Amino acid sequence: MDPLANPKVKSLGDMFFESVSKYGTKILYMSKRGGAYRGLTYKHVGEIVKNLALGMASLGVKKGDKVAVLSPTQEEWAMADYAVLSLGAATVPIYPNLSSKQVEYILQDSDSKIVFASDSEQLAKVIAVKDQCPALTHAVLISKQDKLKDYVMRFDELQALGKKFAETNPSYLQDALKPIGRQDVATIIYTSGTTGLPKGVMLSHNNLITNTVACSRCIPIESGEVFLAFLPLSHIFERTAGHFVALFNGCTIGYAENIDAVAQNMGEVRPTLMASVPRLFEKMYGRIQDGLAQAPPIRRKIFAWAQEVGRKARQTGTRGFSYRLADKLVFSKLRGRLGGRIRFMVSGGAPLSKEIGEFFANLGVIILEGYGLTETSPVITVNRPELVKFGTVGRTVEDVEVKIAADGEILTRGPHVMIGYYKNEKATREVIDAEGWFHTGDVGYLDSDNYLVITDRKKNIIVTSGGKNVAPQPIENLLVTVPYVEQAMVIGDKRNFIAALIVPKFDKLRALAEANRIPFNSEEELIDNAKIYSLVDKEIQDVQEKAGLARYEKVRRFALLPKAFTIESGELTPTLKMKRNVIIENFVSIIENLYTKEAQAATEADIS
Repeated sequence: MDPLANPKVKSLGDMFFESVSKYGTKILYMSKRGGAYRGLTYKHVGEIVKNLALGMASLGVKKGDKVAVLSPTQEEWAMADYAVLSLGAATVPIYPNLSSKQVEYILQDSDSKIVFASDSEQLAKVIAVKDQCPALTHAVLISKQDKLKDYVMRFDELQALGKKFAETNPSYLQDALKPIGRQDVATIIYTSGTTGLPKGVMLSHNNLITNTVACSRCIPIESGEVFLAFLPLSHIFERTAGHFVALFNGCTIGYAENIDAVAQNMGEVRPTLMASVPRLFEKMYGRIQDGLAQAPPIRRKIFAWAQEVGRKARQTGTRGFSYRLADKLVFSKLRGRLGGRIRFMVSGGAPLSKEIGEFFANLGVIILEGYGLTETSPVITVNRPELVKFGTVGRTVEDVEVKIAADGEILTRGPHVMIGYYKNEKATREVIDAEGWFHTGDVGYLDSDNYLVITDRKKNIIVTSGGKNVAPQPIENLLVTVPYVEQAMVIGDKRNFIAALIVPKFDKLRALAEANRIPFNSEEELIDNAKIYSLVDKEIQDVQEKAGLARYEKVRRFALLPKAFTIESGELTPTLKMKRNVIIENFVSIIENLYTKEAQAATEADIS
């Protein structure tokens, strides 16, 4: 099935029902209920989606309306999305970790008519703000808890309403699908926004269909594939890669119970493909390193040997006896932890450390890093399985153009670029120029093979007081490979040297203190201990030296922080990007201590 070649497929609703028709008895969704995973076939999901759509139609939802979904990633989210799209309405995703005030802003600004809420906690946010949202008429509660208000109905009640509506309107859904066009708005996604109010990104059916097809042509996907979904469906990366692409190719999607259960669920679902963010790979890398540190010397030697065998095999393309032995002793064990069937994983949403990408590739687990933004549906570039260049985000996907502006900013043009920002023409004109080029705000370059390399966000580039330009993200990616570092944010704008705020791995610090007979009574004492600082500093300087950082790029001083950056504290976006301005504000006194006169004097000799 190719929506580009099939003129009947004018919309995502058409795409959905064509997949339902083609793959009817195959399992589409798997969710864990009652302690075990159970599946829903394409045909069964098609019936639920049809009834949900007709239920909403009976409540007055029509083409051009907006319907919000306030829920974690689950099969009901996916079904609600297709039901909304089948009516020609636009889905408005809302992250479940947003506050009532943030929910109010999105519901108001989007003019949402109905909102799906996953449980009583999310429904309470809707109830608290409904009076301030004049367009909102109904809420649909996905769980089977008390409804609380007259304007609330349950998920199953909406389906029952749809079945009843169909009795007197048997052709309604078919008729509703016909006028939906490729250029109609399919979704309005509010950017998580590291600064300012979020903007509603309008993506059309054409944006999402063409990006789905382009991704499917880049990466070989068969109808027998099994995806594991755990990233937010509210974010366009999971929505396109793990929702539309999977359905388009007739695959099965297993839903993780939550982010903490991903490791266990991988063993139960046994996925073949998976979309993730670098944070997961960083944690996996850290766990492997921890295990090696505790392993007997012989196991460490075998692991190092296997890694070298894997590296050579990857570079030469040949897999002889040594590789088969390494696979039996080491590689198969890692694949086993990932469910045993993983073909490759796709990384997006933030930069992946080159070192971590190569580490996993040497162990036979290929991570395909890609690049895109909400405004680009999202995929602009991606590495292909047949040729991965670590440290790059791959080549452009089909029908997508990329060029580099004079100041290094990455520009892109093509069918993937959004319609614009909802009710904000001024902001749209600021990012899409007269020739149709979208200005990404990222800085990078195309290498000799036309692979895109991302340097950093344009606004994140640090300019030291000596006039040196420093991109913080590559340094932060390097720092998280240090055994004692959990999270890192590099600072130094308008300062005379680079410093960092570091969230340590406290279990590692405790072990380090015990190994060096350093007494401590609390975590606060650990991070304040000069000897601990010195030992961590040595690791940081070693890794920077090994990476070949210029002297002005190296972290000269750092602070060990008492707690992690979190979404709840406002220091991370829902997609786990650091809100640098918030972090700087929260730790302003610690930052100033890093740049005291004494500290600056001690480092001036090292700055060129």
